Amino acid sequence: MKMNKAQLTALYETMLKIRLVELKIEELYPQDEMRTPVHLCIGQEAAPAGVCANLEKDDYVFSNHRGHGHYIAMGGDLRSMIAELYCKETGCSKGRGGSMHLIDTAAGFIGSSSIVAGSIPIATGAALASVLRNRRGRVSVVFFGDAASEEGVLFESMNFAALKRLPVVYVCENNFYSVFSHQSARQANCDIFKRPRAFDIPSYLADGTDAADVYLKSRKAVCDARSGRGPSFLECRAYRWRGHAGPGDPLKDSYRKPGEWDEWIVKDPVKKFEGVLKKKKVITGKSIEKLRAKIEREIMEAFEFAIRSPLPARSAVAEYLVG
Repeated sequence: MKMNKAQLTALYETMLKIRLVELKIEELYPQDEMRTPVHLCIGQEAAPAGVCANLEKDDYVFSNHRGHGHYIAMGGDLRSMIAELYCKETGCSKGRGGSMHLIDTAAGFIGSSSIVAGSIPIATGAALASVLRNRRGRVSVVFFGDAASEEGVLFESMNFAALKRLPVVYVCENNFYSVFSHQSARQANCDIFKRPRAFDIPSYLADGTDAADVYLKSRKAVCDARSGRGPSFLECRAYRWRGHAGPGDPLKDSYRKPGEWDEWIVKDPVKKFEGVLKKKKVITGKSIEKLRAKIEREIMEAFEFAIRSPLPARSAVAEYLVG
């Protein structure tokens, strides 16, 4: 794997934390206290963990509506994130943004957007700003889904990034679905990673259920950006375990291909990586139990903090908003 024990353990911890946070959100969401739509990334933990493990706090990360994993992988404050789901004043967006508009600049997480492909030109612009400010070593990374790869702004941004050799990495998390529509019903050619090559942008296809594969391929992309060699593109293929939004039975809407869900569930990125680390004697069953207990305590404290926190005052609801 070309990774040391500390790197492997950290990667596993990030994935496990993302999984446990999302499961707790799913468990408590039906209580109807989180007054914001949530888009869970269960099954897609390897991409944020693998990519963000290569980044530094001075780097920039931009996200989309399914952004909890990216926020957590960048070390965003969990209490502030959960409070934002409850629309509380202590939330990372002061309770005004909700799940789809998270931000933690202290962690390098510049923000997420509910607009499909909306963060792509912003990340490209941030990379341009780094160049103009003579901070070429600062990398911008933007996460987006397969549906965003159909938007013209992606191609405009890639063309500009290639022209100016900008330090930006485009990461497409291909989970094969845009709401209820499978990729094959929307795209004539499903190899998204091939499209950036029209702009001479290096592009890679990663197994989005294999954190080590994502880590190693994104490391090359990040290093190229940091050293001034320009943009790169990474397609990570995983699977959206849950529905488009919210918790509940992922099969109730009957739009998935027969047997597809079962086929992907056995590729669980967390369990798969855990199995590899156990085999390599990097972790043990006892160390996993200890780590899980630590993460669960942190999650419990985050939810307790969010529930105790106040809602924004009625008179200040419009504060921080730009008309």
